Amino acid sequence: MEGILALFKPAGLTSHDCVFKLRKILKTKKVGHTGTLDPDVTGVLPICIGKATKVAEYITDAGKAYEGEVTIGFSTTTEDASGDIVEQKQLDRTINREEIMKVLESLTGEIEQTPPMYSAVKVGGVRLYEYARKGIEVERPTRKVNIYSIDLLDDRNEFSGETIQFRFRVSCSKGTYIRTLAVMIGEALGYPAHMSKLTRIQSASFELKDCFTFDEIEQFMVAGKIEEILKPLESALSHLPKLLINDTVAEKVKNGALLKIPEHLKTSNGPIIAETTEGLALAIYSKHPNKPELLKPVKVLRNEIV
Repeated sequence: MEGILALFKPAGLTSHDCVFKLRKILKTKKVGHTGTLDPDVTGVLPICIGKATKVAEYITDAGKAYEGEVTIGFSTTTEDASGDIVEQKQLDRTINREEIMKVLESLTGEIEQTPPMYSAVKVGGVRLYEYARKGIEVERPTRKVNIYSIDLLDDRNEFSGETIQFRFRVSCSKGTYIRTLAVMIGEALGYPAHMSKLTRIQSASFELKDCFTFDEIEQFMVAGKIEEILKPLESALSHLPKLLINDTVAEKVKNGALLKIPEHLKTSNGPIIAETTEGLALAIYSKHPNKPELLKPVKVLRNEIV
């Protein structure tokens, strides 16, 4: 079995829980997820199976999109709805739409974030959530992330009450904490806040419309039709630049040959896919560190291709 399965992750399970459950359903051990989603978060979780596990990192590294809800009025230990209240401040004024739009605009582009204590980021070789569970606060490194766009989804012009909620859609780079973004939105408005709901609507090229639930996957498996819902590993690489190669070069690629950089790829700095004219990805290349005119293989994907 080989391919990528777009899972609709339900609330209440970790990404690892999802992998464990799918190993049982699919009756195979070679299953891997493409980046951690918090238990409360639902939505798109691409799962790599068989040889497709080789490309999991390229889905993880791609951009993501989410739809969520921010609650203004109190913050929590986990920055989401599952945590204990840390700070509470009732709203003493009406917040208008224009003010929220200005805050969202100010958070668009490259921003700095400090990962929440309840996160998988490692400090001193230990994950932050392990410190947090022991009540230990440690200094966390800030990181730069890119917010490509944030849209306000509520059409109200005014928001009032002791606490307020509004929905948003965000498109962002890998490593972005939407929980922390919700807190930052609240801070900019002058109030403690947290992320009260979140659904991932896109991961790399995979969208909600591509996803299947556990029940649906099990039904396809029982019917012997699981291959019908598996996408080829190439679907994980569709956002990356391609180097088309002929059959002669393909034989060299499967043996890890260096390749000359074509003119149209000289400005590319990330991974490049060596692909046949039939659309099969053979290998992932990057620029050679010592020979700027050449590409070196990072990972051979299909060495059985001739």
